[in-house]
Amino acid sequence: HCHFEFDLCGWKQDENDDFDWHLRTSSTAKLGTGPATDHTLQEPSGHYIFIKNSFFQLPGQKSRISSPVLSRKNKNCKVCESVVIIFYYHMYGAHIGSLIIYQRTTLKHEKILLNLTGNQGNFWQRKALTLSGDGDEDFQVVFEGIAGEGPKDGIALDDLTFSREC
Repeated sequence: HCHFEFDLCGWKQDENDDFDWHLRTSSTAKLGTGPATDHTLQEPSGHYIFIKNSFFQLPGQKSRISSPVLSRKNKNCKVCESVVIIFYYHMYGAHIGSLIIYQRTTLKHEKILLNLTGNQGNFWQRKALTLSGDGDEDFQVVFEGIAGEGPKDGIALDDLTFSREC
């Protein structure tokens, strides 16, 4: 489980993207950019990760962050028929980009689990995704934010949780 109150909890920025996800609070955000509070504490001082469209990113540029490797070799994980990731997202703005969630194997094969584009509303939304497994192959979950055209618009993530068994 990661609520981003202290750090990225083992989630890593991808090296082959255009810019990074940033740890931040609403109290440090400029007015109109991102959620009024985090999801965990429901306070402006609570943390989440965020990408913001700006003059430094061109529309279509990507920011990716990857989970720690999840091992299918773990006997408890094999017993579990489906591994689930639950997370909260906030995508608000007239010119918001996209949020794409992938499951990536250690051999770098990527499968899209979810693709959200455009304004999703000015509130935190919960999503649960089932992660498929092929045999014993380890995998990661990748969150990819794609910049839109509005300089105040952004995408926020908070409270990323995997099934306990894995």
